[in-house]
Amino acid sequence: MSEGVDRHAMKMAKKKAARDKIMATKTDEKGLVIVHTGKGKGKSSAAFNMIFRHIAHKRKCAVVQFIKGGMSTGERDLILEHFTDLCAFHTMGEGFTWETQDKTRDTEMAQAAWAKAKELIVDESNHMVLLDEINIALRYDYLDIQEVIAFLRDEKPAMTHVVLTGRNAHADLIEAADLVTEMELIKHPFRSGIKAQIGVEF
Repeated sequence: MSEGVDRHAMKMAKKKAARDKIMATKTDEKGLVIVHTGKGKGKSSAAFNMIFRHIAHKRKCAVVQFIKGGMSTGERDLILEHFTDLCAFHTMGEGFTWETQDKTRDTEMAQAAWAKAKELIVDESNHMVLLDEINIALRYDYLDIQEVIAFLRDEKPAMTHVVLTGRNAHADLIEAADLVTEMELIKHPFRSGIKAQIGVEF
């Protein structure tokens, strides 16, 4: 038993030394362009977790929702009721595209949301700006992908984080981003006839 414990301790000590050596080289800081995409659940949920981390650290941040309309969500209600001093929240969409069925109107709303997003991003008091479901607006060509990438490259303050969520992230955005996570769908209750549920989906 003692021999096994000693062997494990030596193995972990070697692992820690290797890890410490790697960590010692990671000294740079920068504002990240972060993309959450994929067919699986959790893209916006993970992004809002980072927003709440900023709030917990008393760091200003902002949210622009590109597609989701006036439906009440736990994240939005909590922020609007308790944290408006730390997080500006703008719901700019009118619902999913298959509900509005009006491309002209959807494009106008997406352009207005992008204008608000740019305003919030260049405000250096915001440490993070979440662009929720912008990937959908980009997929349907409501926004110009090259304009978005150029703005993030040339206009985003050096220490500001920008998070872009939504399915089907454009390949050029993935290439330009610093951190990309793809949520993989393995199993979802919706396929078994279970509707979106409070506290899980909204």
